Amino acid sequence: MASGSRALRQVELAPVKRGDRTSHTAAATVQMPMKRRGHACLLACSMGSLVLLMMVLYGPLGPQPGSSSLRQDYQLLGRPLYKLDLGWPRNPELFTGDVFAVAVDQHAGVVYVAQRGDNVPKVLLFTTEGDFLMSWNTTTLEMPHGIFLADAASSNPTVWITDVGNGPYGHCIKQYTPSGKLLQVLGTPGKAGSTLNPLQFDQPAEIFIHSSGEMYIVDGDGGMNNRLIKLSKDLEVLWMHGEKGRGLAQFYIPHSVTVDNALRVWVADRGNKRIQVFNSNTGDWLGTWGSCFTKDAPYSVRLTPDRKYFVVVQLNTNQISLLDAPPVGLIGQCKVVSVIQLADEVKPHLVDLDLKTGALYVAEIGAQQAQKFTPFSLEFPVELHLA
Repeated sequence: MASGSRALRQVELAPVKRGDRTSHTAAATVQMPMKRRGHACLLACSMGSLVLLMMVLYGPLGPQPGSSSLRQDYQLLGRPLYKLDLGWPRNPELFTGDVFAVAVDQHAGVVYVAQRGDNVPKVLLFTTEGDFLMSWNTTTLEMPHGIFLADAASSNPTVWITDVGNGPYGHCIKQYTPSGKLLQVLGTPGKAGSTLNPLQFDQPAEIFIHSSGEMYIVDGDGGMNNRLIKLSKDLEVLWMHGEKGRGLAQFYIPHSVTVDNALRVWVADRGNKRIQVFNSNTGDWLGTWGSCFTKDAPYSVRLTPDRKYFVVVQLNTNQISLLDAPPVGLIGQCKVVSVIQLADEVKPHLVDLDLKTGALYVAEIGAQQAQKFTPFSLEFPVELHLA
């Protein structure tokens, strides 16, 4: 687990046993004075509430019909912020490849899931409620890595997918209609490169498109490039950081990128096990978070709709961490406030959030699935003391 969350202790659930002990307790209360009996009732009610709360927090204790252990085996550490929706999607058997990325259209209520594999549809579409809508495949898409939905509020949203394939259509970023029609290609299809004019990529990892139309691209999922590039709406290069290394504003496998409401650019610098922060207008380096990632690198970074937390995925430790988002004008040190600990070999890769409901969608390579986590809405105050 990340060092920033050392204060968090894993809470383990034990089966609730009924039988002799329960019967004995019930018999003993008959012999108690009235005051002690009141204390016992209060204790029993408190324990019952705690068990109920844990079942809410951790989900069902036993196997559920039709669900695999990977789908339900998870635990929460720290502040309970998200819980697994076991009913999403309603047809998990439709995942037939390695699931690498998700993107949410909160206006239409649609979730796009990108997967890899031979003879499998590259993109699956589900409703946010879990119903399957359609799938599409195309010879123009080889190995999807990241996926992003642009102009979701408009009548013509588009889907951007980074392609890290080595074939004739790889090393590009492609724009599609929601139904899979190719609209345009950034980069030189089938040719890895580092030039800016013409613009070339080598295994581009992810793209983030701001509401202004400006694009932020992390280029380098293990290829020759280790770059953060900002493009204008007209696809002109505005600024770039492109040095490989461990110094400030240098990268080693930049893997994910997002922009907050203060126009700060947050980059998951995977190979260096850190997140770097930049000014979106000037490209100036603002700070680094590294203390939370001593055991495993950040693979994905996104901001919750309320702007309170960053959602960061760590693939090798099978964790989804929520970190306090700093106020404007301050970067400071990272602080883990909540962790979703997934089962071994789930391998979460990239995430996206529904900006309307706050629901979190996670693409999981090892489990070959996407999962939905919903924010808690408890009707009573909860305070967990984790030593």
